[in-house]
Amino acid sequence: MKSFKLGAYVASLALIVTALYTHAAHHEGDEHMGHGSMAPKDVAKHWVTAVSTSQADAIAAVKDHMADDGVLYRDRYVGFGFTWDNTNSEAMIVGTVIPGSPVEGVLQPGDTFVSVRGVPATQENYGKLDFRGKPGEVVNAVIMRGDKEMAIEVARGVIETPVPKADVITWLSTGNGDEWAPDDWKIHEIISEGNVVYVWTQAWDTDTTTGLSYNAHTVTRFEFNDAGMVKAVGNLSEDRFQLEQTGWSISR
Repeated sequence: MKSFKLGAYVASLALIVTALYTHAAHHEGDEHMGHGSMAPKDVAKHWVTAVSTSQADAIAAVKDHMADDGVLYRDRYVGFGFTWDNTNSEAMIVGTVIPGSPVEGVLQPGDTFVSVRGVPATQENYGKLDFRGKPGEVVNAVIMRGDKEMAIEVARGVIETPVPKADVITWLSTGNGDEWAPDDWKIHEIISEGNVVYVWTQAWDTDTTTGLSYNAHTVTRFEFNDAGMVKAVGNLSEDRFQLEQTGWSISR
């Protein structure tokens, strides 16, 4: 997703897409065939290509190639533990709540943020909302649930819970399909050994808020089950470098 706001980086799974932009070249070791007779390295290549091409293709790749009990291992961070669509200029609406996160039992999908620590949850303030910080620090917020306004308190915590397939699909569905693909992207290398495939990619894009161009490398790791379906996927990416290229800074 082209628009990159710090609030979205904090509160959403936007890094899934950034993380899956990048990787590919080959080593041997593809004895097991993937879904639809595709070798694991071909499934991995198809996956990153789909995610880097369009929203519909990304959703289809997850549906077709991730096992029903498959999970996404996302980047860890300290925060609340919910997702939302940062392209919605009208409201900050909760999309999914990460199981085991600080907001489990507090927030529900469909809740709308009114304010966070007194700052209105409007589009111009998305990057200023106080979701990140040290673990255990209590944050006050106001939400709307239906037609009822509610005050909530959440103590920040470490978010590291794997995301199940259904929630990955739900999150991908909330994105803006018109601003999905990066300006350009490239697969550098694919390494396959047994049921594990690593894909190294690089993406180039433009931040729509600042107009600044940026690029980032990502290494995505796929693990396949015996049926050739993706049972786990995770990545390492240059998140801080991406922020710095678009003028953001990280401070306490």
